[in-house]
Amino acid sequence: MAPIRLILLACVLWVPFVLGQYTSYNYGFNVVRRVRRDIDATRPLVVRGGGGGDIQVRQEIRELEQDQDLWTLYILGLSMLQFTDQSSPTSWYSITGIHGIPHQTWGGVRPTPGNEETGYCTHSSILFPTWHRPYLVLYEQVLYNIIQVIATWWPEGDLRGRYQEAALRFRIPYWDWAANPSSGQSVLPLSVGGVPWVDVDGPSGVQRIENPLFSYSFRPLNSTAFLQAPWNYWTTTLRSPASNDTNAQSNNSLVALNFDQSLSSLSQRLYILFSNYDNYSLFSNNAWIPLLNNVSYDSLESLHDTVHNLAGGGGLGQPNAQGGHMSYIPYSAFDPIFFLHHCMVDRIFTMWQALYPDTWVVPQPAALPSYTTSRGQVQDSTTPLTPFFASRDGTFWTSDTVRDHTRFGYTYGELTSPGGPNSSRKSRAQIRKAINRLYGTSSPANLFLRETRARTVDTGSRTTTAERRRGVEENGWPSSPKQSSNLASISVPRILNGAVFVRNRYREWITNIRVKKQAMDGPFSIHLFIGTVPDNPEDWILAPSHVGTVGVFAASDDGVNYRMSMSQLEVSSTIPLTTSLVKKVMLGELSSLEPRDVEPYLRRNIQKRILSVSGKVLDTSRIRDLRIHIVSSVVHAPATEEELPSWGRVEEHFELN
Repeated sequence: MAPIRLILLACVLWVPFVLGQYTSYNYGFNVVRRVRRDIDATRPLVVRGGGGGDIQVRQEIRELEQDQDLWTLYILGLSMLQFTDQSSPTSWYSITGIHGIPHQTWGGVRPTPGNEETGYCTHSSILFPTWHRPYLVLYEQVLYNIIQVIATWWPEGDLRGRYQEAALRFRIPYWDWAANPSSGQSVLPLSVGGVPWVDVDGPSGVQRIENPLFSYSFRPLNSTAFLQAPWNYWTTTLRSPASNDTNAQSNNSLVALNFDQSLSSLSQRLYILFSNYDNYSLFSNNAWIPLLNNVSYDSLESLHDTVHNLAGGGGLGQPNAQGGHMSYIPYSAFDPIFFLHHCMVDRIFTMWQALYPDTWVVPQPAALPSYTTSRGQVQDSTTPLTPFFASRDGTFWTSDTVRDHTRFGYTYGELTSPGGPNSSRKSRAQIRKAINRLYGTSSPANLFLRETRARTVDTGSRTTTAERRRGVEENGWPSSPKQSSNLASISVPRILNGAVFVRNRYREWITNIRVKKQAMDGPFSIHLFIGTVPDNPEDWILAPSHVGTVGVFAASDDGVNYRMSMSQLEVSSTIPLTTSLVKKVMLGELSSLEPRDVEPYLRRNIQKRILSVSGKVLDTSRIRDLRIHIVSSVVHAPATEEELPSWGRVEEHFELN
C-alpha cells in the first residue's frame, strides 16, 4: 500500500500547478449543437433508468476500469455532464443540486412553505434508502443517454460498432470502501484520488482532459447561492483540504490513508448489519427512536455518514483543517465520489433486501424537513419520493414502486438471479457467501470458517500464551498493528477453546453511541481507543490502540429552520470492539472474551476522543447528550460460507464516562 500512498502524496504537491490547465474532450465540433436534447424544460423528466428495460450489472469501479471501452465512455460521459451548462436541468450542477445547495426547484416541484432552505434529500428518515434509489437512477439515466450519443461519434466501421455495443452495457459503478483491495492498492482508487487529469482515447484520438472523478469545477461558482465561506469562494470540490483559503487543495493521500486505517471497522460494521439487522426500520436510518432501537444502534445511514466524513476529511488526522464538500450534507453531492459512494449504499440495500424480503417501510414521522416534507409529517411506503417523476401525468415514485430495483434496468453481481426483494433461497445463499468472503474477514466468524474448512478444529486442546503471541507477531502485530485490517492473515493453529470460542459460539463486543446530530457547529468524529491515546490527533488513526471512528454527518449554517430541526435530533451509531479484543487475547493481554475478563479490562483501558471538523479536540463532557454504552452478544458462528452468524440477545455492561 505504501507505493500508492507515495503516488497520492506526490499528486497533492502537483495539484496547485496543474488544476485548471485541463478542460473537456475536444471532439472537433460544437458538442452542444450535436447533442440531441430530449428533455423539454416545460415538462417533467420521467425517471426510467437506462437501457430500455435490459438489465445490466453495476460494477465496482476497479472492475469497470478493466473494460477499456466502457471505461473510456464513462470518463467521456462524466466529463461532458460536468461541462454541461449549469442552467440545464440535466447538468451535473442541477442534478447534484437536488440533494441540497443551492436549494433550488428541480422539475417544477416546488417547496412546501418554510422548507425553502433545504434540499429534496431525506436524511434520518425511514425513506433514506428508497429516496436515494431513484436519485441514482436519474443520474444513471442522464449519463447513459450522453454515452449513447458519444458512442456514435467514432468513425464509421468496426470501432464505432464496438463502442456502441459497450455503451448499451453501461451502468454506473460503485466504490466498495469495505472490501480489501488488491495487494498494493489503497481503498481509495487511484482513478478517483490520483491525479486531476486523465488521458482518454476518444473519437478524436488520445487527449489529456480534466479528471471528472478527481473533482468538479463550478462553471461559474454562484457565490450568492452558497451560504458562507469557504463554500462561496471554493471554485472546485475539495477533499480533506489543509486550509480554508482560496488556494486550498485536496489532500487525497490523507483521505486514502484514513480509509485504509478505517477499513477493518467499516467492514465489521457492514458484516454486522447484514447478519444482525433484520428489521427495515432499524437498518434504514440513523434517527434515534426510543423504545424501538434500545439495543440496535447502527444503520445503513450511519455507516454511510462515516464514509462521508472520511471522504470529506477535516478533523481526521490533521489539525486546523477545514472539511471538504463530502463532509457536509448540503454540499456533498457536488463531489464526484458522492455517486460512487451512494451506488455502494444502494448495493448494500439491494443485497439486504434479498436477505430480508418480508420487512419494509412502516409509517414514521419525519425527523428532519426536506424541500417538500415538513418535520413531523408522517412518511410511509406511499410517500412521494420527490422530485422523481414516474410518469408524464405527474405521478412520483414511491418506496413501494422502487422496491424492485430491476425495473430500472440494473442489478449487482451478487444477485445472480435478478428478482428484487423476492430472490430465491439459492440466491440468498450466494449472497451470504459473498458477504462472508468480502466483509467477514474482520470478524472472529472468519476464524471459525477457516478452521472448519481446514478440518483442523481440536476442541480438546488449547494454545499457550506463547503460541498465541507468536502467531500474532509473525503476522504483523503488535509492531505494525495496522498493517492488516482483518483477522484473515493471522496464522492460528487452532480455534482457541474457551478463550475466543466455546464450541461454535463466541461473544461480540460493541460500543453503542448516541449523540445530538447538531451537537457541534458542523460535522465531527468520535474516536475510540483501547490503550494509550497519542497526544497529537494526527497520530490517532495510525495508533495501535485506535479501535475505530464514527462520523456525524451534520450541517453548518444552512438555514435557521434546518439547523433548529437538526439540533433536536439524536442519531445513533456503533464501533465494534471484538476484532481488537481477539488480538489482545492472542497476545496474552486478555484471558478470554467473556464478560468476567473483558468488562474490567475495558473499564481500565477504553478511551474516547472527539474531533471537530476543524481539527479541534473537544471536551467530551461538554458534548450535549453523548451516550456511549458497552454491550455484548453471544454469537453462533456460521458453519459454512452460505450462512451468516446468528446473534443472541444484547447484554448491557456499562456506560463509558
